[in-house]
Amino acid sequence: MENFLASIPLVAKMATNDYVGFTFFVGCMAMMAAAAFFFLSMNSFDRKWRTSILVSGLITFIAAVHYWYMRDYWAVNGESPTFFRYVDWILTVPLMCVEFFLILKVAGAKKSLMWKLIFASVVMLVTGYLGEAVFRDQAAVWGLISGLAYFWIVYIIWFGEAKKLATEAGGAVLTAHKTLCWFVLVGWAIYPIGYMAGTPGWYEGIFGGLSMDVVYNIGDAINKIGFGLVVYNLAVVATAKSEA
Repeated sequence: MENFLASIPLVAKMATNDYVGFTFFVGCMAMMAAAAFFFLSMNSFDRKWRTSILVSGLITFIAAVHYWYMRDYWAVNGESPTFFRYVDWILTVPLMCVEFFLILKVAGAKKSLMWKLIFASVVMLVTGYLGEAVFRDQAAVWGLISGLAYFWIVYIIWFGEAKKLATEAGGAVLTAHKTLCWFVLVGWAIYPIGYMAGTPGWYEGIFGGLSMDVVYNIGDAINKIGFGLVVYNLAVVATAKSEA
């Protein structure tokens, strides 16, 4: 048994031009570093912002754990770790939606807003998974449903209830809310490109040459770490103002 275990390499050999594997490794390390940063900085802020920083740390920590598995899965099998990726997303994307509720609590945000955003994000992810992994021949249809759920989220935060609350709060909260809205509008738009790059449909001629996993990995790093840094900056500004 010991000889068998000794024969198993700790890390699978990876080609020097394996850019997908490279982004998995970098993504894993970046998420770990971000999680440590957020967790260790929690006690530096006013109590009402600590939960927001905690959630930022949880988002990047959960992602780091899944990227650890995904990088090894890719290195060993050479195929997209779709299952692990969607497990990651089904946990982290709703938490990103929770961040909107947490920063808007100062303006009186109700839990109904949080559950509305969570529900829309779950619909977006479940239908995306069905199109990418289960009903690939109907990927375009499932992608459309996923896209509609995404635009529902965009509407709520840009024009709906969340926007009104952010305007009422004003100051640093409004600035942070606007920045997070841009992350959702622009940053989250990276994912449909990855989806179309990895599934069959009318769009194959446009995005077929792109690597789905590279697109997804870049999108995750930008959005999950970026979300956390926006909330961190809000906590810094708000805490400094309260102590002045």
